[in-house]
Amino acid sequence: MSLESFMKEAISPWMKNKGPDADIVISSRIRLARNLRDVPFPMAGDEKQLEKITEQVDAKFAGKSHVKFGELELLKMKDLKENEKRVLVEKHLISPNLSNESKAGSVLLSEDESLSIMVNEEDHFRIQCLFSGFQLDEGLKYANDMDDWMEEKLDFAFDENQGYLTSCPTNVGTGLRSSVMMHLPALVMTKRLNRILPAINQLGLVVRGIYGEGSEALGNLFQISNQTTLGKSEKDIVDDLRSVVTQLIQQERSARETLLEESKIQLEDRIYRSYGILAYSRRIESKEAMQRLSDVRMGIDLGLIQDVKGNILNELMIVTQTGFLQQYAGEILTAEQRDERRATLIRERFRLESSRELNDGGGDT
Repeated sequence: MSLESFMKEAISPWMKNKGPDADIVISSRIRLARNLRDVPFPMAGDEKQLEKITEQVDAKFAGKSHVKFGELELLKMKDLKENEKRVLVEKHLISPNLSNESKAGSVLLSEDESLSIMVNEEDHFRIQCLFSGFQLDEGLKYANDMDDWMEEKLDFAFDENQGYLTSCPTNVGTGLRSSVMMHLPALVMTKRLNRILPAINQLGLVVRGIYGEGSEALGNLFQISNQTTLGKSEKDIVDDLRSVVTQLIQQERSARETLLEESKIQLEDRIYRSYGILAYSRRIESKEAMQRLSDVRMGIDLGLIQDVKGNILNELMIVTQTGFLQQYAGEILTAEQRDERRATLIRERFRLESSRELNDGGGDT
């Protein structure tokens, strides 16, 4: 398979769109936790009970068409190979928990992968909508549409005083987790982020790494999300997150301007060194690749690099992970082989971008 063909198949269609404030906000996600009434929650249910839920989903939703998301496809974890599940995790379509530990787990996916509904993870259902850029309102609208569509056919566990009932107490109420993935290299470089993070936590929000709870903030990518769902409306939760993210966007842009004004030569040196390493290295570890890609992405957004498109970070942060490298190679790889394949894939991707630029006679960054 050619690199271009692989990239087209590997990247979720929704990721190819350029949403608002996409130079800083990589993606917006809305997730709703729901459980069935009178059925043990996944942590307490046995495999037979949970398999019946998957059967219900298969009968009621798989192959059916939704007005926004189109036809939905059900993937059962037990039918997937380990690397196939790893790829779904790397694309943020399922959680590591569903991949590794869930009994009778499955996922319902839309064709463009902007919708994924995890079945029998921590809750019976986790409805997730993903959008490019800063689009929390759109995510909430379509997640609620899907929630309503499912509730026409299922009886969700709901209490008039507490709201939707969930396995984890922090999700009780709306069951809503809203989050954005942000690229904040300048705030990290100027050390301003260290001062900002405590204030964010005090506002009832949490900052995590690229794969959520317990993960590292690779490539200056941070996931900001709400912690509390009880006692607040969905609108209030989204509005609170939007307010903080808007301020972070302003702070990041200010930090980038400061770097350009006060340390331009050092900044350019860092960016072009990273560009050179990515374009010519023969081996590169995942952590270094993510940092170098972050530098290049900032260079693109600042107009310092003009022959590479800005979505390269979005693409390569996915396809340079272990699952995708092994999928592209068609075999299980050792750590050393992954480092070599990662470097090769990045070099090829940069060459592909350069050839497109030459053929187009210039392009939009």
